[in-house]
Amino acid sequence: MKKMSLWFLILVFTASLVRAQDAATQQQLDKLSGQLQDLLEAQAQQGKRLDAMEREIGELRDKVNTPAVNDSASREDLRKLAEKVQDIDQKRLDDRELILKEIEKLGKAAAIAPLPPTRKVKPNPEPPAAGGDNSTPPPTGPENGHYYTIKDGDRLSDIVKAYRAQGVKVTTTQILKANPGLDPNKIISGKKIFIPDPAAK
Repeated sequence: MKKMSLWFLILVFTASLVRAQDAATQQQLDKLSGQLQDLLEAQAQQGKRLDAMEREIGELRDKVNTPAVNDSASREDLRKLAEKVQDIDQKRLDDRELILKEIEKLGKAAAIAPLPPTRKVKPNPEPPAAGGDNSTPPPTGPENGHYYTIKDGDRLSDIVKAYRAQGVKVTTTQILKANPGLDPNKIISGKKIFIPDPAAK
C-alpha cells in the first residue's frame, strides 16, 4: 500500500512538472510571437517611409529637370534626401535580419518543446445538479450565463476559448469570480461551473 501511494505521489508530481513546463513554453512562444509582430509592423512602417521618400525624390527630380525657377530644389537638397533614403533602406535591411533571427528562434523553441494538442470544449447549458460533490456555490457575478460540466483533461483556458468561439465574450477572471473557491490549476472532472455571459440581458 505504501509503494502504491509513493508511485501515485511521483506520478502527480511528474504531471504537475509537465504542465508547468508547457505553460512556460507557451509564455515564451507568446512573447517571441509578440516581438516578431512588433518587428513586422516596424518593417511595414519603414517600407511606407521609404515609399514616401522615393515619391519625394521623383518630384524633386522633376523639378530639377524643369526650367530653372526660384522654388526648384537644389542639388544639395537632393543629396540630403538621397542620404535619408539610404539610411531608411539600411534600417529596413537591419530589421529584416532581426526578423529572420526571431523566426529562427521561434522555430527552435517549437522544435524543442512542442505544445500538447488542445481539446475542443463544447459548452454545456445544463443547470447544476442539486447537492452532491460536483456542484459549485451559486454564482456571484451576473445572473445570465451557462452551466458547464468539466470533462477530463479540460483546462480553464480551453473552456474560455470554446465559449468565446460561440459568441460568449467571457474571461478567465470572470469565470473565477462567478465560481468562488474554483482553483484554475486544479479543476475537477465532473464538477459543474457557472459561465457568466456579460453580453446577455
